[in-house]
Amino acid sequence: MSTESDLITTPVTAALLRGALDLERTEHGVRPHRLPARARAQCADGQLAMAEAQPSGVRLVFRTRATTVELDALRTKTAYAGAPPRPDGVYDLLVDGRLAGQEKSTGGNVLLVDMTAGSVDTRPGPVGTVRFAGLSEGVKDIEIWLPYNETTELVALRTDAPVEPAPDRGRKVWLHHGSSISHGSDAASPTTTWPARAASLGGVELINLGLGGSALLDPFTARAMRDTPADLISVKIGINLVNTDLMRVRAFTPAVHGFLDTIREGHPDVPLLVVSPVLCPIHEDTPGPSAPDFSNLSEGRLRFVAAGDPAERAAGKLTLNVIRDELSRLVEQRSADDPNLHYLDGRSLYGEADFAELPLPDQLHPDAATHSRMGDRFAELAFAPGGPFAADRAS
Repeated sequence: MSTESDLITTPVTAALLRGALDLERTEHGVRPHRLPARARAQCADGQLAMAEAQPSGVRLVFRTRATTVELDALRTKTAYAGAPPRPDGVYDLLVDGRLAGQEKSTGGNVLLVDMTAGSVDTRPGPVGTVRFAGLSEGVKDIEIWLPYNETTELVALRTDAPVEPAPDRGRKVWLHHGSSISHGSDAASPTTTWPARAASLGGVELINLGLGGSALLDPFTARAMRDTPADLISVKIGINLVNTDLMRVRAFTPAVHGFLDTIREGHPDVPLLVVSPVLCPIHEDTPGPSAPDFSNLSEGRLRFVAAGDPAERAAGKLTLNVIRDELSRLVEQRSADDPNLHYLDGRSLYGEADFAELPLPDQLHPDAATHSRMGDRFAELAFAPGGPFAADRAS
Protein backbone atom coordinates (compact mmCIF):
# COMPACT_ATOMS: atom_id res chain seq x y z
CA MET A 1 0.00 0.00 0.00
CA SER A 2 1.35 3.42 -0.96
CA THR A 3 1.74 5.96 1.84
CA GLU A 4 1.67 9.72 1.36
CA SER A 5 5.47 9.85 1.64
CA ASP A 6 5.76 7.42 -1.31
CA LEU A 7 3.60 9.56 -3.59
CA ILE A 8 4.66 12.17 -6.12
CA THR A 9 3.08 15.62 -5.79
CA THR A 10 2.22 17.33 -9.07
CA PRO A 11 1.18 21.00 -9.15
CA VAL A 12 -2.37 21.53 -10.38
CA THR A 13 -2.11 23.81 -13.40
CA ALA A 14 -4.35 24.81 -16.28
CA ALA A 15 -2.61 22.15 -18.40
CA LEU A 16 -4.25 19.46 -16.27
CA LEU A 17 -7.73 21.01 -16.23
CA ARG A 18 -10.57 20.98 -18.74
CA GLY A 19 -13.89 22.74 -18.57
CA ALA A 20 -12.64 25.81 -16.67
CA LEU A 21 -12.23 29.26 -18.20
CA ASP A 22 -10.01 30.65 -15.42
CA LEU A 23 -7.84 29.46 -12.56
CA GLU A 24 -7.55 31.60 -9.43
CA ARG A 25 -4.61 31.14 -7.08
CA THR A 26 -5.72 31.05 -3.42
CA GLU A 27 -3.97 30.67 -0.08
CA HIS A 28 -4.66 26.92 -0.24
CA GLY A 29 -4.12 26.14 -3.92
CA VAL A 30 -6.12 26.98 -7.03
CA ARG A 31 -9.83 27.53 -7.58
CA PRO A 32 -11.33 26.75 -11.02
CA HIS A 33 -13.79 29.29 -12.38
CA ARG A 34 -16.29 28.89 -15.18
CA LEU A 35 -16.33 32.59 -15.98
CA PRO A 36 -13.18 34.65 -16.60
CA ALA A 37 -12.04 37.29 -14.09
CA ARG A 38 -13.18 40.16 -16.32
CA ALA A 39 -16.73 38.78 -16.37
CA ARG A 40 -16.76 38.19 -12.63
CA ALA A 41 -15.69 41.77 -12.02
CA GLN A 42 -18.76 43.06 -13.84
CA CYS A 43 -21.35 41.57 -11.49
CA ALA A 44 -21.43 41.50 -7.69
CA ASP A 45 -24.35 39.06 -7.44
CA GLY A 46 -23.68 36.40 -4.80
CA GLN A 47 -25.73 33.74 -6.57
CA LEU A 48 -23.67 34.10 -9.74
CA ALA A 49 -20.41 34.10 -7.77
CA MET A 50 -21.35 30.83 -6.09
CA ALA A 51 -22.65 29.20 -9.27
CA GLU A 52 -19.72 29.96 -11.54
CA ALA A 53 -17.22 28.80 -8.89
CA GLN A 54 -18.98 25.44 -8.54
CA PRO A 55 -17.03 23.41 -11.11
CA SER A 56 -19.78 21.69 -13.06
CA GLY A 57 -18.10 19.89 -15.95
CA VAL A 58 -14.59 20.76 -14.74
CA ARG A 59 -12.19 17.82 -14.54
CA LEU A 60 -8.54 17.02 -13.98
CA VAL A 61 -7.25 15.09 -16.98
CA PHE A 62 -3.85 13.42 -17.16
CA ARG A 63 -1.93 10.38 -18.43
CA THR A 64 -0.11 8.14 -15.96
CA ARG A 65 0.83 4.62 -14.89
CA ALA A 66 -0.32 5.38 -11.35
CA THR A 67 -2.47 2.88 -9.48
CA THR A 68 -3.10 5.28 -6.58
CA VAL A 69 -4.34 8.85 -6.91
CA GLU A 70 -5.03 11.30 -4.09
CA LEU A 71 -6.52 14.76 -4.38
CA ASP A 72 -6.55 17.26 -1.52
CA ALA A 73 -9.35 19.78 -1.91
CA LEU A 74 -11.06 22.42 0.18
CA ARG A 75 -14.75 22.38 -0.56
CA THR A 76 -17.36 24.98 0.28
CA LYS A 77 -20.70 23.29 0.73
CA THR A 78 -24.04 25.07 0.92
CA ALA A 79 -26.44 24.25 3.75
CA TYR A 80 -29.87 25.69 4.55
CA ALA A 81 -30.93 26.69 8.05
CA GLY A 82 -33.75 24.53 9.37
CA ALA A 83 -33.27 21.84 6.72
CA PRO A 84 -31.45 18.50 6.82
CA PRO A 85 -27.90 18.53 5.36
CA ARG A 86 -27.70 18.38 1.59
CA PRO A 87 -25.86 15.43 0.01
CA ASP A 88 -22.09 15.69 -0.25
CA GLY A 89 -20.60 16.37 -3.65
CA VAL A 90 -19.24 13.38 -5.57
CA TYR A 91 -15.90 13.02 -7.37
CA ASP A 92 -16.13 10.72 -10.41
CA LEU A 93 -12.93 9.00 -11.57
CA LEU A 94 -12.80 7.80 -15.17
CA VAL A 95 -10.08 5.54 -16.58
CA ASP A 96 -9.86 5.66 -20.38
CA GLY A 97 -13.36 7.12 -20.47
CA ARG A 98 -15.03 4.57 -18.18
CA LEU A 99 -16.20 5.18 -14.62
CA ALA A 100 -13.75 3.46 -12.28
CA GLY A 101 -14.50 5.03 -8.91
CA GLN A 102 -16.53 7.53 -6.92
CA GLU A 103 -15.54 9.26 -3.70
CA LYS A 104 -16.69 12.12 -1.46
CA SER A 105 -14.57 14.69 0.29
CA THR A 106 -14.64 15.53 3.99
CA GLY A 107 -14.17 18.70 5.99
CA GLY A 108 -14.39 21.96 4.14
CA ASN A 109 -16.27 25.20 4.63
CA VAL A 110 -20.03 25.46 5.06
CA LEU A 111 -22.02 28.32 3.57
CA LEU A 112 -25.10 28.46 5.81
CA VAL A 113 -28.03 30.12 4.07
CA ASP A 114 -31.05 31.24 6.06
CA MET A 115 -33.70 31.70 3.37
CA THR A 116 -36.26 33.13 5.78
CA ALA A 117 -33.88 35.77 7.15
CA GLY A 118 -32.03 36.32 3.88
CA SER A 119 -28.65 35.86 5.59
CA VAL A 120 -25.51 33.90 4.70
CA ASP A 121 -22.87 32.78 7.20
CA THR A 122 -19.57 31.08 6.35
CA ARG A 123 -18.23 28.43 8.73
CA PRO A 124 -14.61 27.46 7.95
CA GLY A 125 -13.35 23.87 7.93
CA PRO A 126 -10.26 21.81 7.06
CA VAL A 127 -8.95 20.51 3.74
CA GLY A 128 -10.21 17.02 2.83
CA THR A 129 -8.76 14.22 0.72
CA VAL A 130 -10.28 11.91 -1.88
CA ARG A 131 -8.31 8.74 -2.60
CA PHE A 132 -8.57 6.26 -5.44
CA ALA A 133 -6.48 3.09 -5.09
CA GLY A 134 -6.17 -0.23 -6.90
CA LEU A 135 -6.36 1.30 -10.37
CA SER A 136 -5.34 -0.78 -13.38
CA GLU A 137 -1.68 -1.19 -14.27
CA GLY A 138 -0.18 0.41 -17.36
CA VAL A 139 -0.47 3.76 -19.07
CA LYS A 140 -3.97 5.21 -18.98
CA ASP A 141 -5.86 8.46 -19.23
CA ILE A 142 -7.46 9.52 -15.97
CA GLU A 143 -10.22 12.08 -15.48
CA ILE A 144 -11.35 13.30 -12.07
CA TRP A 145 -14.65 15.15 -12.46
CA LEU A 146 -15.16 17.64 -9.64
CA PRO A 147 -18.46 17.98 -7.75
CA TYR A 148 -20.89 20.21 -9.62
CA ASN A 149 -22.49 21.48 -6.40
CA GLU A 150 -19.51 22.48 -4.23
CA THR A 151 -17.03 25.29 -4.72
CA THR A 152 -13.67 23.53 -4.85
CA GLU A 153 -10.12 24.70 -4.18
CA LEU A 154 -7.59 22.18 -5.46
CA VAL A 155 -4.74 21.89 -2.96
CA ALA A 156 -2.55 18.93 -4.02
CA LEU A 157 -2.50 16.06 -6.51
CA ARG A 158 -0.50 12.99 -5.49
CA THR A 159 0.15 9.77 -7.41
CA ASP A 160 2.46 6.76 -7.18
CA ALA A 161 3.79 7.39 -10.70
CA PRO A 162 4.54 10.54 -12.70
CA VAL A 163 1.71 12.30 -14.55
CA GLU A 164 1.62 14.33 -17.74
CA PRO A 165 -1.17 16.18 -19.52
CA ALA A 166 -3.36 13.83 -21.53
CA PRO A 167 -2.95 14.23 -25.30
CA ASP A 168 -5.60 15.98 -27.33
CA ARG A 169 -7.89 13.30 -28.74
CA GLY A 170 -9.12 15.59 -31.47
CA ARG A 171 -12.67 15.65 -30.16
CA LYS A 172 -14.89 18.62 -30.88
CA VAL A 173 -15.51 21.11 -28.07
CA TRP A 174 -19.14 21.71 -27.09
CA LEU A 175 -19.77 24.97 -25.22
CA HIS A 176 -23.12 25.04 -23.44
CA HIS A 177 -24.87 27.70 -21.35
CA GLY A 178 -27.99 27.30 -19.29
CA SER A 179 -29.62 27.46 -15.86
CA SER A 180 -29.37 25.27 -12.75
CA ILE A 181 -30.83 22.40 -14.77
CA SER A 182 -27.75 22.54 -17.03
CA HIS A 183 -25.57 23.21 -13.97
CA GLY A 184 -26.64 19.88 -12.48
CA SER A 185 -29.55 20.52 -10.04
CA ASP A 186 -30.06 17.08 -8.43
CA ALA A 187 -28.00 14.83 -10.70
CA ALA A 188 -26.37 11.81 -9.05
CA SER A 189 -22.79 12.84 -9.84
CA PRO A 190 -20.77 15.19 -12.06
CA THR A 191 -20.67 12.85 -15.06
CA THR A 192 -24.44 12.30 -14.93
CA THR A 193 -25.66 15.88 -15.29
CA TRP A 194 -27.58 15.96 -18.52
CA PRO A 195 -24.91 17.97 -20.43
CA ALA A 196 -22.13 15.64 -19.23
CA ARG A 197 -24.10 12.57 -20.24
CA ALA A 198 -24.96 14.06 -23.64
CA ALA A 199 -21.32 15.01 -24.21
CA SER A 200 -20.21 11.47 -23.43
CA LEU A 201 -22.76 10.00 -25.83
CA GLY A 202 -21.85 12.58 -28.48
CA GLY A 203 -18.11 11.99 -28.13
CA VAL A 204 -17.30 15.66 -27.49
CA GLU A 205 -15.39 17.70 -24.90
CA LEU A 206 -17.77 19.67 -22.69
CA ILE A 207 -17.41 23.20 -21.38
CA ASN A 208 -20.47 23.66 -19.19
CA LEU A 209 -21.55 27.22 -18.47
CA GLY A 210 -24.75 26.08 -16.80
CA LEU A 211 -25.01 28.68 -14.03
CA GLY A 212 -27.61 28.00 -11.34
CA GLY A 213 -30.04 30.90 -11.12
CA SER A 214 -27.88 32.95 -13.50
CA ALA A 215 -28.83 32.23 -17.11
CA LEU A 216 -29.99 35.82 -17.48
CA LEU A 217 -28.69 36.90 -20.88
CA ASP A 218 -25.82 38.75 -19.20
CA PRO A 219 -23.56 40.44 -21.78
CA PHE A 220 -20.42 39.31 -19.93
CA THR A 221 -21.50 35.67 -20.30
CA ALA A 222 -22.03 36.18 -24.02
CA ARG A 223 -18.56 37.74 -24.29
CA ALA A 224 -17.04 34.81 -22.40
CA MET A 225 -18.67 32.44 -24.89
CA ARG A 226 -17.54 34.60 -27.80
CA ASP A 227 -13.94 34.37 -26.63
CA THR A 228 -13.91 30.64 -25.80
CA PRO A 229 -12.76 28.31 -28.60
CA ALA A 230 -15.59 25.93 -29.48
CA ASP A 231 -16.83 23.76 -32.35
CA LEU A 232 -20.44 23.48 -31.14
CA ILE A 233 -22.44 25.94 -29.06
CA SER A 234 -25.83 25.78 -27.36
CA VAL A 235 -27.73 28.23 -25.18
CA LYS A 236 -30.70 27.15 -23.09
CA ILE A 237 -32.76 30.23 -22.31
CA GLY A 238 -35.84 30.91 -20.26
CA ILE A 239 -36.51 29.56 -16.80
CA ASN A 240 -34.24 31.94 -14.88
CA LEU A 241 -35.72 34.94 -16.66
CA VAL A 242 -39.16 33.88 -15.46
CA ASN A 243 -38.32 32.85 -11.92
CA THR A 244 -36.39 36.06 -11.27
CA ASP A 245 -39.05 38.14 -13.06
CA LEU A 246 -36.12 39.98 -14.59
CA MET A 247 -37.56 41.54 -17.75
CA ARG A 248 -40.55 41.92 -20.02
CA VAL A 249 -41.03 40.84 -23.62
CA ARG A 250 -39.91 44.28 -24.83
CA ALA A 251 -36.47 43.76 -23.28
CA PHE A 252 -36.29 39.99 -23.78
CA THR A 253 -36.31 39.79 -27.56
CA PRO A 254 -33.60 42.41 -28.18
CA ALA A 255 -31.55 40.89 -25.36
CA VAL A 256 -31.61 37.47 -27.02
CA HIS A 257 -30.62 39.06 -30.34
CA GLY A 258 -27.75 40.85 -28.61
CA PHE A 259 -26.60 37.68 -26.83
CA LEU A 260 -26.54 35.73 -30.10
CA ASP A 261 -24.90 38.62 -31.96
CA THR A 262 -22.06 38.66 -29.43
CA ILE A 263 -21.50 34.90 -29.70
CA ARG A 264 -21.49 35.18 -33.49
CA GLU A 265 -18.73 37.81 -33.33
CA GLY A 266 -16.33 35.07 -32.25
CA HIS A 267 -18.03 32.07 -33.85
CA PRO A 268 -19.63 33.23 -37.10
CA ASP A 269 -20.15 29.77 -38.61
CA VAL A 270 -20.19 27.35 -35.66
CA PRO A 271 -23.41 25.31 -35.26
CA LEU A 272 -25.40 27.30 -32.67
CA LEU A 273 -28.43 25.70 -31.04
CA VAL A 274 -31.00 27.74 -29.13
CA VAL A 275 -32.91 25.56 -26.65
CA SER A 276 -36.14 26.76 -25.07
CA PRO A 277 -37.23 25.78 -21.53
CA VAL A 278 -38.14 22.25 -20.54
CA LEU A 279 -41.62 21.79 -19.13
CA CYS A 280 -42.18 23.46 -15.76
CA PRO A 281 -45.94 23.45 -15.06
CA ILE A 282 -45.94 26.21 -12.44
CA HIS A 283 -44.57 28.71 -14.98
CA GLU A 284 -45.96 27.51 -18.31
CA ASP A 285 -48.58 30.25 -18.30
CA THR A 286 -47.98 31.96 -14.95
CA PRO A 287 -45.26 34.61 -14.69
CA GLY A 288 -42.65 34.77 -11.97
CA PRO A 289 -41.11 35.37 -9.66
CA SER A 290 -40.75 31.90 -8.19
CA ALA A 291 -41.23 31.87 -4.43
CA PRO A 292 -40.01 29.23 -1.99
CA ASP A 293 -42.58 27.30 0.03
CA PHE A 294 -41.02 26.67 3.44
CA SER A 295 -43.87 24.61 4.88
CA ASN A 296 -41.98 21.29 4.61
CA LEU A 297 -38.41 22.60 4.89
CA SER A 298 -37.79 20.89 8.26
CA GLU A 299 -38.48 17.57 6.54
CA GLY A 300 -35.97 18.37 3.84
CA ARG A 301 -38.55 19.26 1.20
CA LEU A 302 -38.35 22.69 -0.34
CA ARG A 303 -40.87 23.44 -3.06
CA PHE A 304 -41.43 26.46 -5.25
CA VAL A 305 -44.59 28.20 -6.36
CA ALA A 306 -45.27 30.79 -9.03
CA ALA A 307 -45.93 34.15 -7.39
CA GLY A 308 -47.07 35.95 -10.52
CA ASP A 309 -50.55 36.37 -11.96
CA PRO A 310 -51.46 34.95 -15.41
CA ALA A 311 -53.27 38.22 -16.15
CA GLU A 312 -49.89 40.00 -16.03
CA ARG A 313 -48.96 38.48 -19.39
CA ALA A 314 -50.96 41.29 -20.97
CA ALA A 315 -48.43 43.74 -19.51
CA GLY A 316 -45.54 41.84 -21.11
CA LYS A 317 -44.55 39.57 -18.25
CA LEU A 318 -42.71 36.46 -19.34
CA THR A 319 -43.96 32.90 -19.05
CA LEU A 320 -42.33 29.78 -20.49
CA ASN A 321 -44.84 29.59 -23.33
CA VAL A 322 -44.26 33.26 -24.16
CA ILE A 323 -40.51 32.62 -24.23
CA ARG A 324 -40.85 29.53 -26.44
CA ASP A 325 -42.95 31.44 -28.94
CA GLU A 326 -40.47 34.32 -29.05
CA LEU A 327 -37.40 32.08 -29.35
CA SER A 328 -38.96 30.01 -32.12
CA ARG A 329 -39.91 33.14 -34.08
CA LEU A 330 -36.57 34.80 -33.46
CA VAL A 331 -34.51 31.79 -34.59
CA GLU A 332 -36.66 31.36 -37.70
CA GLN A 333 -36.08 35.03 -38.54
CA ARG A 334 -32.31 34.90 -37.97
CA SER A 335 -31.77 31.55 -39.66
CA ALA A 336 -32.70 33.07 -43.01
CA ASP A 337 -29.22 34.65 -42.92
CA ASP A 338 -27.60 32.17 -40.55
CA PRO A 339 -27.99 28.58 -41.79
CA ASN A 340 -25.99 27.25 -38.84
CA LEU A 341 -28.49 28.56 -36.28
CA HIS A 342 -31.01 26.02 -34.98
CA TYR A 343 -33.89 25.78 -32.49
CA LEU A 344 -34.86 22.97 -30.13
CA ASP A 345 -38.07 23.01 -28.09
CA GLY A 346 -37.00 22.09 -24.55
CA ARG A 347 -40.16 20.03 -24.07
CA SER A 348 -38.63 17.44 -26.41
CA LEU A 349 -36.09 16.86 -23.63
CA TYR A 350 -38.67 16.88 -20.81
CA GLY A 351 -42.35 17.29 -21.54
CA GLU A 352 -45.80 16.48 -20.23
CA ALA A 353 -45.48 12.69 -20.44
CA ASP A 354 -42.13 12.89 -18.65
CA PHE A 355 -43.60 15.07 -15.91
CA ALA A 356 -46.35 12.51 -15.33
CA GLU A 357 -43.72 9.78 -14.90
CA LEU A 358 -40.89 11.78 -13.34
CA PRO A 359 -42.34 14.92 -11.70
CA LEU A 360 -40.05 17.75 -10.65
CA PRO A 361 -39.51 17.12 -6.90
CA ASP A 362 -39.49 20.83 -5.99
CA GLN A 363 -41.55 21.99 -9.00
CA LEU A 364 -38.45 23.51 -10.66
CA HIS A 365 -35.53 21.06 -10.82
CA PRO A 366 -35.25 17.57 -12.33
CA ASP A 367 -33.98 14.59 -10.35
CA ALA A 368 -31.19 12.17 -11.24
CA ALA A 369 -33.34 9.93 -13.43
CA THR A 370 -34.58 12.93 -15.40
CA HIS A 371 -31.02 14.17 -15.98
CA SER A 372 -30.18 10.81 -17.50
CA ARG A 373 -33.24 10.93 -19.76
CA MET A 374 -32.56 14.50 -20.85
CA GLY A 375 -28.94 13.66 -21.69
CA ASP A 376 -30.04 10.70 -23.80
CA ARG A 377 -32.67 12.80 -25.56
CA PHE A 378 -30.29 15.66 -26.31
CA ALA A 379 -27.73 13.25 -27.76
CA GLU A 380 -30.41 11.70 -29.98
CA LEU A 381 -31.72 15.05 -31.18
CA ALA A 382 -28.49 17.03 -31.50
CA PHE A 383 -25.64 14.62 -32.24
CA ALA A 384 -27.40 11.93 -34.27
CA PRO A 385 -27.37 12.09 -38.10
CA GLY A 386 -29.51 14.99 -39.25
CA GLY A 387 -29.16 16.81 -35.94
CA PRO A 388 -27.64 20.29 -35.65
CA PHE A 389 -24.46 18.87 -34.06
CA ALA A 390 -24.14 15.86 -36.37
CA ALA A 391 -20.60 15.20 -37.57
CA ASP A 392 -21.37 16.10 -41.18
CA ARG A 393 -22.70 19.53 -40.14
CA ALA A 394 -20.08 20.32 -37.49
CA SER A 395 -17.01 19.28 -39.43
